[in-house]
Parts: sequence; C-alpha cells; structure tokens
Amino acid sequence: MHGVQCAPGKLYIAGEYAVVEPGYPAIIAAVDKSVTVTIERRETCGRIQWANATLDLKRSATNQWNTEGDVSTFRFVLSAIERTEQYVQSLGKQLGVYQLTISSDLTRTDGRKYGLGSSAAVTVACTKAILAFYEVKIEQQIVFKLAALAHLSVQGNGSCGDIAAGVYGGWIAYTSFDRKWLAPFISSKKDWLPLLKMDWPKLSIRPLVLPADLYLIVGWTGIPASTAKLIDRVEKARRGQKKGYQHFLKQSKACVEKMIAGFLNQQSELILEGIRENRRILAQLSKLCGVFIETDKLHQLCSIAENNRGAAKTSGAGGGDCGIVLADQETDQKALIKAWKEHGITPLALYDRER
Repeated sequence: MHGVQCAPGKLYIAGEYAVVEPGYPAIIAAVDKSVTVTIERRETCGRIQWANATLDLKRSATNQWNTEGDVSTFRFVLSAIERTEQYVQSLGKQLGVYQLTISSDLTRTDGRKYGLGSSAAVTVACTKAILAFYEVKIEQQIVFKLAALAHLSVQGNGSCGDIAAGVYGGWIAYTSFDRKWLAPFISSKKDWLPLLKMDWPKLSIRPLVLPADLYLIVGWTGIPASTAKLIDRVEKARRGQKKGYQHFLKQSKACVEKMIAGFLNQQSELILEGIRENRRILAQLSKLCGVFIETDKLHQLCSIAENNRGAAKTSGAGGGDCGIVLADQETDQKALIKAWKEHGITPLALYDRER
C-alpha cells in the first residue's frame, strides 16, 4: 500500500450564487465527512475502483492512460489524473502504474447524495493521492489549482469554493477567481502549467474561526439538487434582469463581508444577523430569476429552526439537499431536531467543533 489521502465535503454558510462572480465572497465550512483515496503500485495495468464500479487503465506508447469500459462514473477522477500527471512530468518524474480505490461517506448507502460537494472532494483527494504516489510535496495552493482546473474541465461552471474547502479544510472566506481569464487554458491546448505559479485574479482563501458560543446544525431534506443545472438556470435568467442581478450581487457582498467581520472579531450576533439577511437576499434572487432555491421542505426546515431561535437558511444552490442553522445558547436544539424528524427532515452530524 502506497498511501491514503482524504478530502472533506463542504457546506456553504453564506454567499451562494454571488460567489460564482469573481471577487464576490462566500463563507464555506468543511464537514466531518470525506472522500478517501487509497493508491497502490501495480505492475502492468492500472485500475480505478469506486463502490461497485471498476475502470481498467493501460499505458499507451506515449505514456497516456487508455481506458477500457464506461468512463462516465470516473470523469472527475480521470480529469484529476490527467492534470496531476502532466504536472508530475513537468517536474522530470517518470510515470508509473497504480490502482486508485475510492470510498466516500458523502453519499448514503443507497447512493443518494447529501449535496456536500462529492465530485470536488473526489477530485481533491485523487490529486493529493497521485502527488503522494510520485513523492511530490503536497502544497495547498498547487493542489487547489490542479483540482480546480480538473473540475472545471468536466463541469464547466461553478466557483470552485467546494474545491477550496476540500483542500484547506475548516471554515474559510472564499472569493472566486476570474473564470473568463482562465477559460482559454481549459478549452484549448494552451500551456497551462505556468498557471500553477501565477496569482489568479480575484482569488482569495482566508481561514475563519467559528465563535465558541455558536453551533452548526445541519438538516437534510432527502431531495437531491443539481447545483450545475440551478447555476445555469440563474445564469440564463439574469441576462434579462441585469439591474436586479447587480443589486443582488451588491447586497450579497455587503452581507457576507459583514459576516466575515463577525468571524474575525468573534461577534456572534453579526454572524446570526448575516445568516437571516442572506436568506432574504436569496429569496429575492429566487423571485428575480424564477428559480426555486428554497423549496417547501427547505422552507419548513428554516421555519422550524427560527421558531426555536436558530438562524437558518438554505445551503449551496438550494432546490433540495441541505439547510443549515447557526445556534447559540438561546436555541432549543433538542426541540428543533425533534420537530425536524417529525417533518421528515434528517439531522446530519457533519461538524464536531471538539475534533
């Protein structure tokens, strides 16, 4: 056995949708569930093993991997392999043969996703595993850039905030890079390796610390959502609502920056106010674009939390998946969770501050 690498999933705390615009901030928390990748040296043929799916790999004469079988399940893994091995070769190292075995607790045993950014976590964990295999130092900034390039090559949109959470862990304040600036390096054969040493315009990743008197509670609606599809729908709708969308961006930025100040100064009240304000801002965006961000189930989740004196909102793109609550000593957590369960909302143990 050569090595094991992990990458956590994520929850968006605030700043959703606006964060896809360069320079607009979001707050993201890594969770206590992750993707684990084990990498082992093999003699002749490579392999990727993930749950019940297997993909065999063979090196071509030009050292590229040739695949045998359906690759759809492994698109993010193969993209991570391609980018990371190109980087490894640029360091003058010879490519080898290996097996990647992937396990994840970001999805349920029945295959349903919680909406915790599993594709990003897989991409990050595979990138780290391959670097470790070739005995390349794992630098966070390099891992982020390799994984972001690999992920965008497959998905095409998104802020890569889930990649940042997977690489850096903990709670972070994140602003996305300028994807228009990056696009030529993804869509063409243009040499992208110099990007790894360059500053990416607008990119910012800063650590945050949750105040000691606040607690994160997460509820899962049981209804999956497609982040990429929701972002695309908002993208299309906002083209005809430029003035309204700019107003949304301005509001979101002011709200999240106030929350970040709350984290930096350990002012819990600012953070709780920000959660409620961000929920209102997202409701306005939903109305503007005709997209259901806060579904009936998510509305129920938030209402129950607010009735028990918690600050609640959707997490991520909405449309299903999870809602989050920040609670303080005034929040009746037991009553909140009991009411959630009575309404078919599953509490998830995703963040242990004692860890």
